[in-house]
Amino acid sequence: MRYDSITEAIGGTPLVRIDPAVHGLRHIDLYAKLEMLNPFGSLKDRAAWNMTRDRLAGAAERGETVVELSSGNTAKALALISGLHGLPFKSVTNRMRIPEVKELLLLLGAEIEELPGRSECLDPADEDDPLTLFHRQLNLPGSAHLHTDQYFNALNTEAHAAGTGPEIIADLDGRAPDWFVACVGTAGSSTGVARALRAHDPAVRVIGLVGEKSDFIPGIRTIDEVQEVGIFDPATYDTLEPVTSDEAIEGMLTLLRRCGLLAGPTGGAAYFGAVRHLRELDAGLTERRTAVFIVCDRVESYVGYIRRRRPDLLGLPPVRNSVATLTEAEVASAAVIGVDEARAWIGERHPLVVDLRGPFAYAALHIEGSVNIVDELFDELVRGGLPFGRSRPVLLACPVGEKSARYAALLTRMGHPDVRSLAGGIIAWRDAGAPLVRD
Repeated sequence: MRYDSITEAIGGTPLVRIDPAVHGLRHIDLYAKLEMLNPFGSLKDRAAWNMTRDRLAGAAERGETVVELSSGNTAKALALISGLHGLPFKSVTNRMRIPEVKELLLLLGAEIEELPGRSECLDPADEDDPLTLFHRQLNLPGSAHLHTDQYFNALNTEAHAAGTGPEIIADLDGRAPDWFVACVGTAGSSTGVARALRAHDPAVRVIGLVGEKSDFIPGIRTIDEVQEVGIFDPATYDTLEPVTSDEAIEGMLTLLRRCGLLAGPTGGAAYFGAVRHLRELDAGLTERRTAVFIVCDRVESYVGYIRRRRPDLLGLPPVRNSVATLTEAEVASAAVIGVDEARAWIGERHPLVVDLRGPFAYAALHIEGSVNIVDELFDELVRGGLPFGRSRPVLLACPVGEKSARYAALLTRMGHPDVRSLAGGIIAWRDAGAPLVRD
C-alpha cells in the first residue's frame, strides 16, 4: 500500500485469533485487536489524529502550540503529528512514571512541563489544584494553544466509535463479538468501541479492567482515578474488574512467548482479565461464542517497568525486600491510623513523616515537617534494607493510604518496631481540615 502521509496509515489494524491451546477456552474464540500496529505504536494514534486533524491548519496560521495533559502514548502520537505539521508540542503532567517515554518525547522534540498537582492525576473537582487551573486556562478564549483535552474531548471517543469498533465488526464477518474486554484509561477507546458494537448488537457484554488501588499499570487507571475522567461513564460497562501489575506482566508474557505479539503490560492486562472473566462462563456454553480484547501498545517502552517488578525475567537477581512479595494477610495487619490519631501521635512521639507522592504533589501541599521520598525511590531504598533507624517511629503517607499501608507492612516485616500508615492518605488529611503547608 502507498500513502501520501503517515497519518493515512492510522487504523485498519489486524484482528488476530489467539490459539485455544494458549488460553484454554473450549467454546469461545478469543481475538486480539492489534492497536500497537498503528504507525506511532498505539491505539492513541486514532484519538490524537481525530482530535487534531481539522484544527491543525488554523493552529499553524495562529502559531499555536499543541498541548495535552499526558505522559504516555497520547503525548507521543501528538508530538509526531505536531512535528509533521510544523507545530510545537507540549506535554503537561505532574509525574512521568515511565522514563523511556519521557526520553522518547524529548527525542521527538516535545517540551515537557511538570506542574504541581495535589493528587497524582488531574482532579477537575479540586478547584485549587494547579493542574486543574492550568486545564481551565488552556480552554479560555484567546489561548495560544491547541488543547486536545483527551479526558473530556468527545472526538477521543468518536475515533473508536467510527473506526476501531466498526473494524472489529467487519473482521468478524459483520457480527459483533459476544464480549468486548478493554482496559480503562481515558475511557475513550472502551466507550467508543462499546458504542459501535452495541449499536450493531445491544447484547454485547463490555468488561472494563481497572488497576488495583495500590498498584500501577501503565495506561490503566484505578477505580478511584477513573472517576475523575470526563469521558468515563460507568453505564458503559457491564462490570468493572481490577487487575494487578503481576497479572498484567503474566498476561504480557503469554502474548510475547506463546502468541508472537510484542504487547506491553496494558495488552497483557487485557488478555489476563479477558481469560479470567471468560473461563467461568466457558464451562456452561454449548455453542461457539466470540470475545475481543485490545493490545494497546508495544513492550519496548516498558523494559524499565518490568525490570523493577520482575528482574528475574531479565536475568537479574530477585529483589529481597519488595511490596510485591507481601501476602494479603501481611498487608491487612499493617498498622493504620486515622487523621486525628496521627496528629496526636505526631505531637507526642515526633515520628519521621514520609510522604511517598511525587515531588510536585508534595510541593503543592504536604504535612509540615514531612520528608518527600517518591515511592519509586523508596522502593529502591528498602531493597537494600531498612532506610532509617529503628529507634524513631515512622508515619508513611501517600495519596489515598493504600500504597503507604503496603510499605508499612513491608517495613514491619523487615523489623521496624513502630511504622504506621496514614488512613486515607493526604486526601483524607486535607478533607479533615488538618493543616498542610506549601513550598
